[in-house]
Amino acid sequence: ILKTLNSWFWWENIWMPINCTWADFVDRDGLVFPKPHQLYATIPYAFVLLIIRFFSERYVAIPLAKALGIKNVRRVKPQPNPVLESYFRECSRHPSQSDIKGLAKKCNCTVHLVEKWFRRRRNLEIPTVLQKFKEAFWRFSFYLTSSIVGFIFLYDKPWFYDIWQTWVGYPFQTLLPSQYWYYMAEIGFYWSLIFTLGIDIKRKASACDFKAHIVHHLAAIGLMSGSWCGNYVRLGTLVIFVHDTADFWLEAAKMFNYARWEKTCNMLFIIFSIAFFITRMILLPFWILRATLYQPTYYSTTPVIAYFLFNGMLLTLQGLHLYWGYLIFKILKRFVFLK
Repeated sequence: ILKTLNSWFWWENIWMPINCTWADFVDRDGLVFPKPHQLYATIPYAFVLLIIRFFSERYVAIPLAKALGIKNVRRVKPQPNPVLESYFRECSRHPSQSDIKGLAKKCNCTVHLVEKWFRRRRNLEIPTVLQKFKEAFWRFSFYLTSSIVGFIFLYDKPWFYDIWQTWVGYPFQTLLPSQYWYYMAEIGFYWSLIFTLGIDIKRKASACDFKAHIVHHLAAIGLMSGSWCGNYVRLGTLVIFVHDTADFWLEAAKMFNYARWEKTCNMLFIIFSIAFFITRMILLPFWILRATLYQPTYYSTTPVIAYFLFNGMLLTLQGLHLYWGYLIFKILKRFVFLK
């Protein structure tokens, strides 16, 4: 069954234009092509990024937070109590008064001590400002680095200025070393975000927003991995660059918000909002989606299945951008009219 599914998944008509086979993607005459098996390397790269994250948070983010006036608040741990811990995890973090009395009898202690235990235990679940700052610092560092490196990789490429060039010579476009590392780092980063979903800070946002982040991470990995296999690397690097150039402004705004630098935070959030609407609401739909939906019809009259898969994932991302754009607009509206 697995062998049959594998053959269906790698069927040429899904991935490449008519009259092309996987045999045509063998390196030759100076041409180097992306290979699907190279994507396995993104998992080890994700763990390398997690190690870099650990050291950067510990040796850069913490000293920076202290310099900005953020203190490491130490919370008092409650006394170990298996009965209360079991109730906290399995039943409720906010027991009723009658339940508290029952637990006090069961533990042979006073009601006041049980209330105090639950209060301290709940406080342990609340992330400190320093924890939030460290997470924002890591994302800021990656997105800023990715934006700078992406610009260095792309600024001298003809398709950075003329998007029609993304299709010239397709599918026989050679893979550049810069494109390889750009893809590997970006996919590895999104894998690392998925690996740390369980330990990263849970925001006070709705469950819908949390699910939107999961959908975004999976769609991003699927889109980049698929574009790698189909050699849509030129377009893929443009999509990555457009996304990352707005995100580091948001993470910078968060960092100064945690440090209570209100004016700096507001200024950075306004810059982020402008960058978000330019990249996600203008460049992505009217520049990149135009290149993926409209321009391929000039090169092939019979679009392959990958055409619909990739554009479906890009439209999914654009739907998420519209959702987040609505939330950003609401914040800006409150900022302008309600001070």
